[in-house]
Amino acid sequence: MTETANARKIAFATFVRRALDEARATRAWSGTEVSRRTGVSRQTVNRWVRGDWASDPEAERVVAFCEGLGLDPVTAFTTLGWDRRGTPHRAGTTPPPMDPDVEALLRRLVNPEVSDAEKFHIRETIRYLAYRPALPVAVPNQGKKVG
Repeated sequence: MTETANARKIAFATFVRRALDEARATRAWSGTEVSRRTGVSRQTVNRWVRGDWASDPEAERVVAFCEGLGLDPVTAFTTLGWDRRGTPHRAGTTPPPMDPDVEALLRRLVNPEVSDAEKFHIRETIRYLAYRPALPVAVPNQGKKVG
């Protein structure tokens, strides 16, 4: 293994370890919960933390890991030494317009004057709403008898 490849493994392992520590500290997520929220298996995450991989991690898994933890995948790609122009972006798609209420929440999350406790509460509420089961759709006139 070259010195550069080893340095990349160590840098990426440090990135993943910090992301896991942050998820445990701020969200109280276990390794299982991180796996569930990101879609990346615990075995894969553990290999990344150990630097135990022969070929580079799959870009899609790195993106899923980062997005599931609210991290910018470009940071992970930079850590891996990947060319930022080669990152897997969804070309030709524009994000849908953001709801004004969601924009207001995002502004509060980055506002340094908002307490950490309030930011934690906002994140937990959003997380609850994002992952709760879909509510059943009400069917009009269901159960009513004609006559």
